Amino acid sequence: MSFDPDRVSTVTFDSYSTLVDVDAAEKALAERVDDPEPVSKLWRSRSLEYTFVGNHVDEYEPFYEVNRAALQYALEAHDVSVSASERDAILSVYHELDVFDDVRDAVGRLRDAGYDCYVVSNGNPEMLDSMVDHADIRDLLDGVVSADEVGVFKPDAEIYRHAAARTGTPIDEIAHATAGWFDVMGAHHTGMQGVWVDRKDSPWEPFGPEPDLTVPDLTTLVDALVGDGRDTTD
Repeated sequence: MSFDPDRVSTVTFDSYSTLVDVDAAEKALAERVDDPEPVSKLWRSRSLEYTFVGNHVDEYEPFYEVNRAALQYALEAHDVSVSASERDAILSVYHELDVFDDVRDAVGRLRDAGYDCYVVSNGNPEMLDSMVDHADIRDLLDGVVSADEVGVFKPDAEIYRHAAARTGTPIDEIAHATAGWFDVMGAHHTGMQGVWVDRKDSPWEPFGPEPDLTVPDLTTLVDALVGDGRDTTD
């Protein structure tokens, strides 16, 4: 572990699977699909693949539309027939994903300790507005940075450099917390400290550098930055 808490002045968070639970989308599928789990997994993986490929072929669409195309593919690949309105209803669950229980307390503790806190996400602004409001953390954030502002997705270096500029923080003073292994690597590559939020106790990828810090939840990250049990209100 190479994490240096003394360097950190700003903490940025990914959104999906880090602050909110994308697995909750399976509930919307379950109302219309007999076997929702494989459809949900293919939907998520295809959505990420589209962003990766899009970065390399200069094909950018807002993440909501990328997600729409991925959902359509996943349904067709599993021979599931639903109407366009039903697809829209399934897709709309991304505006109301369940927030993880530790989020508000963890971000609040960081703010009390003097850290600036931002969301940095592939989500387009409309998706992120819904997520922040549904998670009830708008009052705790200093800002929200969307890939839509630069027209590229993670892990392209441009989005991390843009985020550093938006936060007004030297890039090496940012700790980026994310559940996405590729996001950890992207942040690390540009000079941020990459914190892997491994909520599912998964193995790290045997490719590329390891995270600067691995935590099972955001509470553990806060403890690493401000000290376990420390009263941050003094």
